[in-house]
This record gives sequence, structure tokens and C-alpha cells, in this order.
Amino acid sequence: MFQNFDDVVDFSQSAGRVERLRRILADQGLDGFVVPRADEHQGEYIPDSAARLAWLTGFAGSAGQALVLADKAYVFVDGRYTLQVRDQVDLCVFEPVSSVETPLAAFLAKLAGPLKIGIDPWLHTLGDAKALRETLEAKGGSLIALAANPIDRIWNDRPMPPKGTVSRHPDSLAGQTAEAKLAAIASTLAEQVADAVVLTDPSSVAWTFNIRGADVAHTPLPLSFAILHRAARPQLFIDPDKLSPATASYLGGLADLRDPGDFEASVSSLGGSVVMLDPTLAAARIATLVEEAGGTVKQRPDPARLPRAIKNEAEIAGSRAAHRRDGAAIVAFLKWLDGRTPGTVTEIAAAEKLAAIRADVGRADGMDLRDISFDTIAGSGPNGAIVHYRVNRDSDRLLGEGELFLLDSGAQYQDGTTDITRTVPIGTPTEDMRHKFTLVLKGMIAISVARFPKGTRGVDLDPLARIALWKAGADYAHGTGHGVGSYLAVHEGPQSISRRGMAVLEPGMILSNEPGYYREGEFGIRIENLVLVEPATEIAGGDLKMMSFETLTFAPIDRRLIVPTLLGREEIDWLNAYHAWTFDILSPLLDPEASSWLAKATSPLALPPAG
Repeated sequence: MFQNFDDVVDFSQSAGRVERLRRILADQGLDGFVVPRADEHQGEYIPDSAARLAWLTGFAGSAGQALVLADKAYVFVDGRYTLQVRDQVDLCVFEPVSSVETPLAAFLAKLAGPLKIGIDPWLHTLGDAKALRETLEAKGGSLIALAANPIDRIWNDRPMPPKGTVSRHPDSLAGQTAEAKLAAIASTLAEQVADAVVLTDPSSVAWTFNIRGADVAHTPLPLSFAILHRAARPQLFIDPDKLSPATASYLGGLADLRDPGDFEASVSSLGGSVVMLDPTLAAARIATLVEEAGGTVKQRPDPARLPRAIKNEAEIAGSRAAHRRDGAAIVAFLKWLDGRTPGTVTEIAAAEKLAAIRADVGRADGMDLRDISFDTIAGSGPNGAIVHYRVNRDSDRLLGEGELFLLDSGAQYQDGTTDITRTVPIGTPTEDMRHKFTLVLKGMIAISVARFPKGTRGVDLDPLARIALWKAGADYAHGTGHGVGSYLAVHEGPQSISRRGMAVLEPGMILSNEPGYYREGEFGIRIENLVLVEPATEIAGGDLKMMSFETLTFAPIDRRLIVPTLLGREEIDWLNAYHAWTFDILSPLLDPEASSWLAKATSPLALPPAG
């Protein structure tokens, strides 16, 4: 079983835990403490041993932080978790705050008087720590980097750190050897006049050394650090218990293998060196270690991040193959669901059925399903309005007549990572549901057909997906698209299509295209495909070459929810062409019954009258 449906949320002990934390803070002369959802690698994907925010508050979302003061406590979340946080935390203890409207630093600036706020410097990036420090010092306060995390003193049953097995990722799928990647990073160090770089993001370590791990759920990451030198052998800090003799031999040919316990001393040994650190990824403590040893920190982007995001030919070919395979599984599932009577299938049963079909399809194709790429979001009716809903045995409900079912899921195959959302009606949808679905579809199509010049950022394209909803007085409180890795994290930077998407879109990047609409207590709608940024090409009669997107995901978009009169001719042309491609690509992979079902599901919509 890939997904655990037990309820992991428990805020029943939050009040007592907060009071014990406050006693420690008072003993240390602190006015407050910040508890981020983070580990020392600053990634979205953390092991159970680092889930301090969930342990303290009950909030189980993938992003957030808490601020515990002497008399009040707050939990900061973005728009994805506005509903979820109120269900998961004790509202008598924690007050939810929008991190979009009021980031933590801005919130602290509004508090009266100078404050001494503590942080664990391993759990905050250089940039975050700098913003908090400047805000507090502007009011006469201070940010205190603690030697030990006070949460760990009271978390008596804290899980042990993971020891997931590390495996070599084949060069044929990676498209480039680790030796070539290490040489390229050494060249970057030379260009930046830096002596070393500390890789803190496990995705970058995995990509650079062509390895994958099993330390966090659904994402094949080996939790580890690396120090790469301009003119010396790399150092890889990884638990030896994770390595088989063959993997250890492979990695030992690339780098000096060191125990994670040696990492701090090794960073401190960089005194006198110029050390590159990514201010958005590296922990503040690492910068302190470098500077206290007499080294110089040069703040630059992680040199593996952009090359990792720009997929090479082998990775693109792998992604296309993974999406064909995954599309066949999605079609088989949708056909199965379409044959069920409303009120007879639960959310958990649907999620389990889809995982089983994916496993069967992967096995038959010779590329096993390694894992799902995140906990499947299977939200029926009002649960669909919770953007990152995670079904459990208490919240599980039947897919009822007249409801919408939002299914956001993904797979981890060795040749690629997938992420797809489809919203389907259970029985007969209302006209309002169909209207909102069509507006969301218009936004998804707008991104799919977009042409844009070199230098375009995700923030520039984001309004295209929202304009139809905006005209109807609606919007959605999440980004339109996130980057996706190659058998790595389903959420990958630096690329995104969002209000914060400041990275330039480059050919080879893979992103999601997923506008949505959510009505609290009633239903949610999201349609998601993955897209690949294509190189710029000529446009007949145009002055500039324009880039575009190739759609990677193939699965039918439910025609029962589409109001054709709301779509223009170009939009219907795209939808009909997309459905024709979907049938042509997937039907050879299906049995005759599923192929026949797909033919009906992808039949063309009638074009509106010309003029």
C-alpha cells in the first residue's frame, strides 16, 4: 500500500505542549519561538523525525510555520490550507494567519515593543533569518539562534531519522553521467570565483550524483549534504547504513564518503575559502559556521538547481513514456469509476483502486510503479473544496449523486514523475458546476496554447489561467503551476506559473498547468496537465520567435461538465485535437473495452457557427 489513510492529525495535546515550550522559552529569556515546517535541508519533503510543526500544532500541510509567544500562538499558512488548518489545529491555542497577506516578518513588525525571538538556525534559510533579524532589530529586538531546538527537549517519542536505501539512477535515464555534472559544477565555481559550494537540497545531491533514496514519503530523496570543491574531490555526507556495497563503491569513485556527523566540522574547515550558498535553500547555521571559521559566504543560486530543472533529451523521453503509461492507467480508472453506481464508492476505495491500476499497468509495461508521487487528493463533494485534502478513515465519504469528485494524483516511475488532476461528475452535475468547470477549462487551455518570448517568467503567464474566472468574479488561492522533477520531487523549483513565479521559463522545464475553483462546503474543481517548455520557433508573419508548451499528460477531460457555448472556436479546436491525440496515443495501450470507452470520452465537441 502506497498511502496511509490513518488520521495523522491530533491537536488534543497541543495546549500542554505549548505550555511546556513556553516554560523553556521563559527560562531562556525569550519572548517567543518560531516553529517552521522544515528540516535542515529546507525542502518541502521532510521525514517524520523533523515534523515538529505537526507535532506541536496538529497541522499536517506541506508548508507553514508557527509563532509561539508568551500569551498567544499563531500558525501561518498560505491559501492552499485556509480550510484545512481550521480543521487540524486547536483554535483555542493557535490563531491561523494568512502567510500571503501577512508574512511572519510583517506580522512581527506589527507587534508592540522589542522582542527576543528564538529560532533553530538549522531550520531557517539565510534569507528567512535575515528578514526576521532585520524586522526585530528595527524595533530594538533581536533574533536569537539557539544551540538546541526546544521542541526536541519535550518531544519524548520523536521518531529516529530515516535510513532509506540509496540506489544508483541509471545514466541511460539520467542522460548525463555524475562525472559530467560534477565537472560542470566545478566550472561554475570557477566562473563565480568560489572555492566550494555546499549542496543542501537532497534533490540536488540526488541529481548531481545520479542516485535516488527512500528517506521521505513518495519522493525518492536521500537526505544528505555535499560539499563540492573547485579543485578538490567532492565530499558526500550520507549515512553509510543507507548504502549497499555496490552503491558505496560507485559513490566512493566520485567523492569522499563522510558520516553526516562530520558535516559541521567539515564546513568549519572551509575557513579562508569563498563558499557559495543558496540564500533560499541553505540553512542559516551553515553560513554562520563558514563565517566563524574565517570563510566568506557568496550568496548564489544552487548550481545544480537550474540544470536539474532543464531536462535533457533522455529525461524528456522518459517523461513522455511515463505519461503515456500513466495515461493508460488513468483511463482504466475513469472507465471503472464510470461504471459504478453513485453512492457505492468511497474516496479511499477510489484512491486504492487507482494505485492498484497504476501498479498493474507499470508492471505490464516493464517499468514498475515505484511509488505514488504524493498522497492522492481524492475529494468528493465538500472535501473537494479543500485544496490539499488528504482523505483518512474518519473523513472518508461516499461519492454521492449530484456531486463532483476531484482526483489529484501522481506516480513515480524510474523514467519519470507524473501529476494529473481530473474532476468528474458523480451522476448529474448542476449547471453552476458545469459553468465553473468550463471557466477553469478556459484557463487551462489558455496556458496550453500560449506563445511567449524568451525571458518570459511564470508570473507573466499566470493571469492567462485566471482571466475567465476573474471576469466571473472568481479566483483560486494557489499557483497555476509548479515545476516537476525527473523521478524526483513532484514540486520542483525554481520554475513556476504563479504570482511568485519570477524564474525565467527555459526550454526543457516541466511544469504543471492546473487552474481551479473551490466553493467551501460544496465542491472543488481542478484540471491539471503537465507541460514541457518548447524552444522558440517562427510564427508565420511574426517578428519574433516564440516559445510554447508541449502537453505531456494525456487523459480525457470530462465532456459532461463542459458548456460548449462558453468556449471559443480556438478553444474547441484545441480540446478536440487534444482528445484526438489522447485516443491515438493511449488506445494501443488499452484493452478493447477501455479503448471503446475512451473513444466515447474523447469524441469531438461541435464547433460553434462561424462568425
